[in-house]
Amino acid sequence: MRSNVVSQIKDKAIWIVFVVLFIAFAIANDRFVSASNLFTIARQVSMYGIAAVGMTFVILIGGIDLAAGSIITVVNVVCAYLMVKMNFGMVSAVLTALFLAAAIGAINGFLVAKISMPAIIATFATQIIFEGAAYLLSGGVPVYGFDERFKFIGQGYVGPVPVPVIIMGLCFALGAFILNKTYFGRYFYAVGGNEEASKLSGIRVKWIKFLIYSLSGLFAGLAGIVMLSRTNSAQPTAGKGFEFDVITCVVLGGVSVSGGYGKISNVIAGVLIIGILTNGMVLMNVSSYTQMVVKGIVLILAVGFDSIQNVRSVSKV
Repeated sequence: MRSNVVSQIKDKAIWIVFVVLFIAFAIANDRFVSASNLFTIARQVSMYGIAAVGMTFVILIGGIDLAAGSIITVVNVVCAYLMVKMNFGMVSAVLTALFLAAAIGAINGFLVAKISMPAIIATFATQIIFEGAAYLLSGGVPVYGFDERFKFIGQGYVGPVPVPVIIMGLCFALGAFILNKTYFGRYFYAVGGNEEASKLSGIRVKWIKFLIYSLSGLFAGLAGIVMLSRTNSAQPTAGKGFEFDVITCVVLGGVSVSGGYGKISNVIAGVLIIGILTNGMVLMNVSSYTQMVVKGIVLILAVGFDSIQNVRSVSKV
């Protein structure tokens, strides 16, 4: 009985942290709980949340995707370039950019699964390549001046709810469905828990890795489309460092860096915590450099807690 209670508390601890942090910022600054600020937070975290779904899949198998930020940048530049320079329609430009995002993810999957390249090296290499490609395509300057209707994706509302928040909610729902209701989800957990045992049980591990990195690229690309619409301008540095925040959201949400354990529901809490932490520090006039230090400390604490839990689990066996 006691062990069940302790397990439940551990499982919900991230939500307790979220509530405590929310109350602390609400007390520290009255503007934090204003409707306009809460909507701002919701729109800001939507991009993290969308990309976090794909990153959750990657980390569940014990991998890492450092290319998420560069995928966002490439999608920004390519989608804007197609609309402005190539006279593509809005829909065809978005679909082409998303296809490219999935293709970059597929390249990462090929390098990791087929070539057996360490994920951290493979995705770091593609990060550099496609950051450079974005600069080459844009000429190092912003691309803007596309269809006004495009703003709806990142700035529009359906009733009182921002469209990016709706997109994020749908992505979280899809991610939860895949993990909890499909055999693909079971395979993700199995590969992350024990890759060799998964191979022996007949799971096509290489194909699963290829699929997961492709999905990670696709979700990052969708986050890039939302970002482009929200800013209404494609910047060649749009996604720089974005992968760091996304990884922090996922790990903070309890997804084990060793693979095999994690829930989308807790990742939502991780995304919200990073959102209110960033917004709260801005309202309190905390410098961007201090914010970097705080986020780094949060990541260390999250990974450290996960490592301690893994050591304890092994010692009990």
